[in-house]
Amino acid sequence: MTGASPGGPSAGGAGAPPHFGPGSSSAVLLRRLELTIRRRLDGLLQGDHLGLVPGSGSEAGDARAYHPGDDVRRMDWPVTARTQTPHVRETVADRELETWVVLDLSASLDFGTADSEKRDLAIAGLAAVGHLTVRGGNRLGAVVTTGERVDRYPAVPGRLAADRLLRAVVATPRAASGRRGDLAAALDSLRRPPRRRGLVVVISDFLGDLDWERPLRGLSARHELLAIEVVDPRELELADVGLLTVVDPESGQTLEVPTGDADVRRRFAEGAAAQRAEIAAALRRAGAGHLRLQTDRDWMADVVAYVAHRRRAGTGGASR
Repeated sequence: MTGASPGGPSAGGAGAPPHFGPGSSSAVLLRRLELTIRRRLDGLLQGDHLGLVPGSGSEAGDARAYHPGDDVRRMDWPVTARTQTPHVRETVADRELETWVVLDLSASLDFGTADSEKRDLAIAGLAAVGHLTVRGGNRLGAVVTTGERVDRYPAVPGRLAADRLLRAVVATPRAASGRRGDLAAALDSLRRPPRRRGLVVVISDFLGDLDWERPLRGLSARHELLAIEVVDPRELELADVGLLTVVDPESGQTLEVPTGDADVRRRFAEGAAAQRAEIAAALRRAGAGHLRLQTDRDWMADVVAYVAHRRRAGTGGASR
């Protein structure tokens, strides 16, 4: 389907990322995005924090009360015996994390019927990942695919480098209609040559064939994985707006949909739910964490909730 974000180039509802449309000042909008991310995340991440850092480290950290779901191998028995309350021992994650983001900016991301386009939300997701990971010598790199081109940005440490990466991604030309993206090839490019263990974040709507599952599973053998799924509400259910002409931006196929027919809307919703369930199952099989961002929701609230959940669950027990 095709669509456009409501409002002007920088319009957005409450909780929406800025719209990086033609004629907009990317520098101003990126600054606004940075301030939003800092305001919402910095309070959560004061002191040691998990963020998106993978795995357990080698340095012992503090003991804390056991929560259901914690790894029982990390039980701190001396503290448990002394307090008569189950405790686990956290570990401090190793430094100099290398994070690679595979960012899908194919034509299907140039769509939005709520507060933003999916493309804007994907760029905002990249900005949040950078804020969560770039500190203490950590490096951030990216592979950006549009279907027409693949841009590779080497992993470089520092906040300034992350800002330059973000500006370059915002300036990436939009793919022409009728060009299908190749997420699987972008993922494969991270497997050769092999890299040190780190974090791989995939930002996409994951629409189309599931040919990306195999290379994603291959990456899971060496890296922690996080998949950020970007969704628009009209991809989940149709509104009753009469006869609607929709265009698949990656194939150019045009279809007229009688949205006034309740049975058509029901079958569309059922098919969309089945598709999203299949995507979620493929991500689970690949061993990836799964964060969904929607154009009609407060995306930062969803990011904060995900980070807070990882902090409580303590995946691998790492703190940072």
